[in-house]
Amino acid sequence: MPERMVQPERMVQRERRFRVAEIVRTIGRIALGAFLLSAGVSHLTTARQAFQAQVPAWLPMDADLVVVLSGIVEIALGLSLIVVFGRYRLLVGLAVALFFVAIFPGNISQLVTATNSFGLNTDLARGIRLLFQPLLVIWALWSTRAWSRALWRGFRRGR
Repeated sequence: MPERMVQPERMVQRERRFRVAEIVRTIGRIALGAFLLSAGVSHLTTARQAFQAQVPAWLPMDADLVVVLSGIVEIALGLSLIVVFGRYRLLVGLAVALFFVAIFPGNISQLVTATNSFGLNTDLARGIRLLFQPLLVIWALWSTRAWSRALWRGFRRGR
């Protein structure tokens, strides 16, 4: 009889771990959404000139337009991370990850051209910032479960 009770206990423990993981994931998703929302607003207001300095010279668009558009996208993505539920959350996670990939060349350009902005006044500081960009991609995928649902599902099934 005691062996039968072990099974439900394990299930309860597993369910508890799952709930804790989901709470942590939700907090991470909301925090990332708040970060993007804040960054988007600052693109349009207080830090607009600093963001313009980061737009690569080789980009064939007006720097201010790039900053305004990216700010609008960041606000939309940030709000989406906070309010979108269900299966659409996965799509939001993928969109946020792709956004972080899309802006990565601007960060590389800031390092290569030694552009000082946001307190990144040394190559070391700009280089360290580049290391955080992949972490933002992973954060977006993990916090929306896009990592496990979309990216790895095909590998597990042998596709």
